[in-house]
Amino acid sequence: MKHDPALDIAAVYAGYGAGDVINDITLSVLPGETYGLVGLNGAGKTTLIKTILGLKDASRGEIAVSGAKAGTDAAKSQIAYLPERFDPAWFLNAYEFIAFTLSLYGRKLEKAQADEMAEQLGLKKEYLSKRAQSYSKGMRQKLGLMATFMTGSPLMILDEPMSGLDPLARAQVKKVLVDAKAKGRTVFLSSHILADLEELCDRIAVLHGGRIMFIGKPSDLLKQTGEPYLERAFLALAGLDQTKAA
Repeated sequence: MKHDPALDIAAVYAGYGAGDVINDITLSVLPGETYGLVGLNGAGKTTLIKTILGLKDASRGEIAVSGAKAGTDAAKSQIAYLPERFDPAWFLNAYEFIAFTLSLYGRKLEKAQADEMAEQLGLKKEYLSKRAQSYSKGMRQKLGLMATFMTGSPLMILDEPMSGLDPLARAQVKKVLVDAKAKGRTVFLSSHILADLEELCDRIAVLHGGRIMFIGKPSDLLKQTGEPYLERAFLALAGLDQTKAA
């Protein structure tokens, strides 16, 4: 039995005002795949994510989430989204924030599950009863990740999920992402930490100047560019590697 892609983007253009920021974007994310989006600031990553979420209309093209048109209730019900600049309501504690988030998906909070997820992400249990106002940036990011993972949504869209995290916390998040993949969940994430994408992703898409320049396995990009590391490979592909003589 053939299944719809978890995310299917076909010849999409979108932007602001009279101009398009992203142009002719076509990619497909398979169910259970961890898929990375690579690009500089201003390349169009956030515009693309907003269009997937239905927060911005495409000027041309189509986006479907598990066969449902982007922006419809059917599509939204499949997605859990963590924005790059995540700030929970500061007057809520972790349990309250997660309970509110889960209520949007028709689910109830199980404190034992929250405690387990907090332990996996290195967020101490005693902080779960404290208001988010007292949290550091890294702790707030972990709370956002907890809520996103606990929705159980089949497609998680994570915009710079490692933002504000130290090396230990990054390792903990990567472990949770690997576990999510093992359970069949699909992850679509952007990150400036290309080593993390190289480690986690089945495939990546390189977005530069509003256009897709590469889609494939990280190892394929290394072979194509002849570079040993994904960061160098990205710079070479985009024509930005200034370490080499002209």
